[in-house]
Amino acid sequence: MAYPNIRPFAAADLPAAARLLADRHAKHRRTSPLLSPRYEDEATTLAEVTTVWQSEGASGAVAVDGTEVVGYVLGAPKASPVWGPNVWVEAAGMAAGDAETMRDLYGVAATRWYDEGKLAHYALVPSDDVALVDAWFRLGFGAQHAHAVMAPPTEPLVVPDGLVVRRAERDDIDVLAELDLALPAHQGLSPVFSAGQVGTLEEARKEWEEDIDSEYYASFVAEHDGRVIGSAIGCPLEKSSTHVGLARPDHAAILAFAAVFPDARGSGAGQALARAVGSWAAGDGFEALVTDWRVTNLLSSRTWPKLGYRETFLRLHRHLGY
Repeated sequence: MAYPNIRPFAAADLPAAARLLADRHAKHRRTSPLLSPRYEDEATTLAEVTTVWQSEGASGAVAVDGTEVVGYVLGAPKASPVWGPNVWVEAAGMAAGDAETMRDLYGVAATRWYDEGKLAHYALVPSDDVALVDAWFRLGFGAQHAHAVMAPPTEPLVVPDGLVVRRAERDDIDVLAELDLALPAHQGLSPVFSAGQVGTLEEARKEWEEDIDSEYYASFVAEHDGRVIGSAIGCPLEKSSTHVGLARPDHAAILAFAAVFPDARGSGAGQALARAVGSWAAGDGFEALVTDWRVTNLLSSRTWPKLGYRETFLRLHRHLGY
């Protein structure tokens, strides 16, 4: 079997990459139809790939079979102390006619990334493409994070007996601030071991003082015996910095946050809060509802799919040198 020639990505490869990306997205939408159809158009994907290519520090590789470009990978670093020296292959950063070609593409592209000292590598891969996910797994990557989407629910909101779910009020600010810290505290525990920074109560209170009356956020709390035990937030997806480009459905809202105090987990409060956000999204005319979670978060990774969220992308991760 003859393998394609792999060489560094160049600006002249952008139109071919756009064609491959549009084809990939069209196939993706067969199983995830809530994703935007706009990215089946090569002019739209050309803008996406060009943005990646023009990012500071971007580089990658293309696969050429004869004179035809049959695959590409493009990555760029993110300036964040949380991720370490890194390269991200975002949703527009890869496509290949044959998934196995992606292993050769990464082999060439990662040589430069490693030489530049960028040792933390991330890739956002369509989760329905089993062969492509497997190719990345056989490059030493593992699943870290999931993106998911569902249609807003049409059935009325049902809350378990003993719970009350309502919109958050200014009098809830103190407990909302505490719940803001409960989620990152949970993420720092086994088996997630997130390195994300946990803020202070004062910082959380200040943010709530500014945002509690915002028209952009739909904030809910769950009460049990008069005590607030959990909270959740929904907002238009445009307020999110994580679901962008091909990972952003049209006319969508996001379940942006949900947390329940440790002693109240298992009460059904988290599911009730998420359903309340879904009912808000349906009532406001949104056509899709997205969320995301760490796949090692045992609670989220079981609860959100149970409510109807279906994975669209997996963020895969590899840390070199170990």
